[in-house]
Amino acid sequence: MTTKDDAQEFSELINNLRSQVGRVIVGNSEVTDNLLIALFSGGHCLLEGAPGLGKTLLVHTIARVLDLDFSRIQFTPDLMPADITGTNIINITPDGGREMVLRPGPVFTQILLADEINRATPKTQSALLEAMQEHSVTISGTTHKLREPFFVLATQNPIDMEGTYPLPEAQLDRFMFKLNISSPSTSELVKIAERETSGKKVEISKISDANTIIKWREKIREVIVSKEITDYAARIISALTPSSESAGKLTEEYLRFGPSPRAIIALIMAAKTTALADKRYNCCFEDVSKFALPVLRHRLILNFEGEESNLSTDDIICQTLEGVHN
Repeated sequence: MTTKDDAQEFSELINNLRSQVGRVIVGNSEVTDNLLIALFSGGHCLLEGAPGLGKTLLVHTIARVLDLDFSRIQFTPDLMPADITGTNIINITPDGGREMVLRPGPVFTQILLADEINRATPKTQSALLEAMQEHSVTISGTTHKLREPFFVLATQNPIDMEGTYPLPEAQLDRFMFKLNISSPSTSELVKIAERETSGKKVEISKISDANTIIKWREKIREVIVSKEITDYAARIISALTPSSESAGKLTEEYLRFGPSPRAIIALIMAAKTTALADKRYNCCFEDVSKFALPVLRHRLILNFEGEESNLSTDDIICQTLEGVHN
């Protein structure tokens, strides 16, 4: 069971990570916080935002402060599955013989940046499914385990959608959070201009490492969640599921499918992590509700009426939350 000292130590770690990332990234502090919550919860993230908002820089900076190996894949229509996973090649041995040797792809890392993931074909996108769920890769019938911790942080551009392939529901469901990157404010633009045109190099420190992350992932699971809070999370999921008896009015009218059971796991794990980061070793109702949008927005599928309405999945989630009382 987690202790008060554990909560204090983890809170200090998260604050130090925020501070180091903030030395490079201007604005979007909530996105940074949510990324850290997801990483310590063991979840993958999908980042959506217009070009030039610092999505790639944010991921790279987090990999540096966590001292994790980092790989980047630029997804394009001609990218093949083997370009991600790697392949077996014939190697000539010193005695003149031949042997099959694995040439690992960029997925053999700890933080994988899948840049503009929706530009690759569905066949190539699916090459990440096993890695995201099982933390392993199968090549020519042989399964290779990936190093822990392993995270996929994917980006997509919502503006230029021509020539893109929307992620299938099965892959979207494997992302713990979908985070929207907003444009910087006027004051933030000034800070960006001053920082990027001054010629000064920003130095950041490595705050954590792989073993530390693994240790905290185990301790986070020990954070106490009462039955009432778990019931609250379950009622949110049911209210957004059209086939449920507890489905809300907007759900019945505008949704074709609701979230899978992975959603409630993500909600509870995010609640546990944020509670510990706030120096608490038990969860409250607000720990669940604050993550409803990033956990659920990409797991809801609109029906025809929903597509034609002016409502987004965020609108449906927010209005549904108002009717689910803790």
